[in-house]
Amino acid sequence: MDRRTLLKSSGMLIGALGLAPLASRTAFAAPAAAPATTPANALVVPSAKTPLLLNFNENSLGMSPKAQAAVVSELPKVFRYPDDARADLVGKVAARAGLTDKHVVIGNGSSEVIQMAIHAFCGKGTQLVVPDPTFNYAELYAEPMGTKITKVRLKPDTLQIDLPAMKKATESFKGQSVVYLCNPNNPTATILPASEIEAWINSAPDNVFFIVDEAYHEYVTDPRYASAERLVKAGRKNLVVARTFSKIYALAGLRVGYGYAAPEIVSKLDTWASIDNTNLAGAVAASASLDDTPFIKQSLAATAQSRRIVTDALKELKLAYLPSHANFIFHRVNASSADYRAAMKVRHVMVGRPFDHTDGWNRLSLGTPDEMRAFVRELKALRAEGKA
Repeated sequence: MDRRTLLKSSGMLIGALGLAPLASRTAFAAPAAAPATTPANALVVPSAKTPLLLNFNENSLGMSPKAQAAVVSELPKVFRYPDDARADLVGKVAARAGLTDKHVVIGNGSSEVIQMAIHAFCGKGTQLVVPDPTFNYAELYAEPMGTKITKVRLKPDTLQIDLPAMKKATESFKGQSVVYLCNPNNPTATILPASEIEAWINSAPDNVFFIVDEAYHEYVTDPRYASAERLVKAGRKNLVVARTFSKIYALAGLRVGYGYAAPEIVSKLDTWASIDNTNLAGAVAASASLDDTPFIKQSLAATAQSRRIVTDALKELKLAYLPSHANFIFHRVNASSADYRAAMKVRHVMVGRPFDHTDGWNRLSLGTPDEMRAFVRELKALRAEGKA
């Protein structure tokens, strides 16, 4: 089930989102202040009015102070179109990768970048090859176009993406294949080594195109990982690398994403982009976020601390989990996944969502350290009740 469907089906969650913001969220009216969080080691108590939202992989710190200030300063200009702000963002994104503006496409979230690629390269007579499970928006965009969807199960022993099996699927198909790779993968938070991805992309025939979704790129520290942007820099014309400002930069609500690709590919993608797909607030917030190094360090440190809090508890409770290279953890529960989510929901903690072939597992978003301490208390309470 995708996020959009889950939101429509969960009246309780929608109601919760419409209430006053959590204490850990940033207050819009204080642009010069640091992200608003509860005091260190404060007691967070989930309630109907302030549930723990640990199911959409958001950054609970809220946007950076520089991003807030940028948005507020631009409010008097919202009657103008955001062309200049968008151009500034494109330039910054390109410069950070050592690329030109012509190598960058901007989207209404990275999901639109994925949608552009699907529209440009999929259709009747083509196939989309995806890991199973993975972030499923590529499938949702491709299916109405008559594209054949070929799902390749994760390796059963490690839950890693099975690249050899995906490659085999493209080799047995005569038409155009589009390969979607989420790295780190969602929902497992596992990574594909750069050597494996690059070997395939560099040797792939002309009828195979790659969408490499790096929504969680900034969280990865494993030396086996490298962004596929370096393949774009090397001149490869068979891929687009999708990124987002929704995760580490905490701008999920402003919907800003981008992609790296060869200029010829960017031109094709832009054909399918919605006109004026970047709003002024999102553009200036994203540009300012790129400059706020202290906030990025704070986000990474908070995520690392939250991860330790959770993994220590999972070890104590003897619940298996996969190594996490993102801002979420995929872990075992001693119940069906649906029962576990329901039991947590009763306790005002929203965890995970359904993913195929993963019953008995849960994807847990990492909130602030204080939020994760609250989660651990609720998890242990459920264990005492025999529900986790």
